Parts: sequence; C-alpha cells; structure tokens
Amino acid sequence: MRHLILIPVMLAGSLTLSACSDNADETVERAFQDVNVVDETNLNDVMLTVADPNEAVDYFQRTLKENPDRIDLQRGLAKSLTRAHRNTEAVVVWGKVVKMDGAIPDDAIDYADALIRNNEWERAEQILDSVPPTHETFNRYRLEAMVADSNQEWKNADTFYETAVGLTTRPAGVMNNWGYSKLTRGDFAEAERLFGEAIRQDSSLFTAKNNLVLARSAQRNYTLPVVPMTQTERAQLLHTMALSAVKQGDITTGKSLLREAIDTHPQHFEDAVRSLRALEIG
Repeated sequence: MRHLILIPVMLAGSLTLSACSDNADETVERAFQDVNVVDETNLNDVMLTVADPNEAVDYFQRTLKENPDRIDLQRGLAKSLTRAHRNTEAVVVWGKVVKMDGAIPDDAIDYADALIRNNEWERAEQILDSVPPTHETFNRYRLEAMVADSNQEWKNADTFYETAVGLTTRPAGVMNNWGYSKLTRGDFAEAERLFGEAIRQDSSLFTAKNNLVLARSAQRNYTLPVVPMTQTERAQLLHTMALSAVKQGDITTGKSLLREAIDTHPQHFEDAVRSLRALEIG
C-alpha cells in the first residue's frame, strides 16, 4: 500500500517541479526582456548624443523597419536627421511624429526648429502657434524670437529673446542671435553689448567674436576687443575688421589691418593675401 500512496505523491511533486520550472523560465524570459528594453533605451540615448549623426540615422531606420509605430524611434530618427543637417528629411519625419499617439508639445517645437532650418518660416510659425501658451521652454522662446525677427517684429523679438535668456543656464547662443538681430537693425552699440555678454558666457564662441568685430567696425572702431582669442582667431578677426573698413570706404585702414592679419596668422593666410593684393592692384 505504501508504494501505491507514493506514486500520486511523486506525480504531484513532479507536476509541482514542472510548474516551478515553467514559472522560472517565464521569469527569466521577462528578466531578459526587461534587460533588452534597458539596453535598447541606452543605445537609443547613445545614438542621439555621441554617435555619428548619419550612423544614428541608419540605426533608427533599421530599427523602425521592425517597429514602425514606435514614436520614440520615429523621434530618434527625426532628431538624428536634424543633427546630420538632413533638414528636408527631418521635416518629413517630424511631421509624422506630431501626428502619432504619444506626441508631446516638445515634438511640435522640434518640428518648428526643423522647418526653420529648412527655411520654411511660415509653416514654422503656424506650428509654434499650435503649441499651448502654457508650454514655456527655452527652445520655444528661442524659436519664437527667430520667427519674430524674420517678420521684423522687433518688440516681440526682444521680448522672446529676453525670456529665452532667463530660461537657460547657457545663454551664449541666444545672446549671439539677439545681438545679430540688433546688428541687422542698425543698433550697433546694443549689438556690441550683447555679443560681449555672449562671449563672457562662452569664450569659445568664435561666431560671437566675429560679430562683435562687425558691430565695432560699423561704428568705425577698428581696434580688437579685449576678449580671449587664439593667434589664428586674432588674424581672422583682423581680416573681418579690414573688410568692414574697406566696405565703409576706409581703404587705408583696411590695407593696414590686412597686413597685420597676414603677419599675425601662424600660417599662410591666403584669404587676407588675396584681399590685400586686390586692393593694391585696384
């Protein structure tokens, strides 16, 4: 009898072990799925930051073939296309992203950014107008300022630039844009101030240094500003100043600045040599 009793007990034990084994397999499978999701998320982040933009585009395009309805992958592709300066393609993908389930206001703002980069200002303005006014971000106001500039709505532009500056810890780029806006309006002194502020925020921003020289030269101030610069940058800024002087009719000053630029550059400065030669021949 004892043997008969043991048989169902053993069967029950084996069934229990089988169930435990199945549960363990499912648990392991779920664990690996979770790891894969984490790994993929990390890979997506890497592709959006340190990877070569065109490699990132290829990665997201490959991944989307298997998951075409995933908005995070479409968003990653759109951002990668923007980073790769493939603006026309980026516009198409952003247009798809903003219509998908799960789209957020920042997607519309990035869409407007891509449109501006593609020189589609009217469409960009329409997209920005569709974003709720309560969504107040640095990127939103930076783009609003650029659109207002393009429409020559100067008061609005100044308001948007000022708001954008207050919403970021790295305002150098937007200060440079604001300064350039002032430069195009002929407000050279204010442009000079803003370019100086941009350089104080980021001393590596050569565009702001070059713009600062343009603003000073427009006031016929042909001395280099006291800002950090390499020897090569100094030569390039002297060249910019020389061309500005020539443009304003100060030919003698322009020639002198070109000679100084040639002497300052650590290598052969072909552009300055060619400019000086053209002035001397003329």
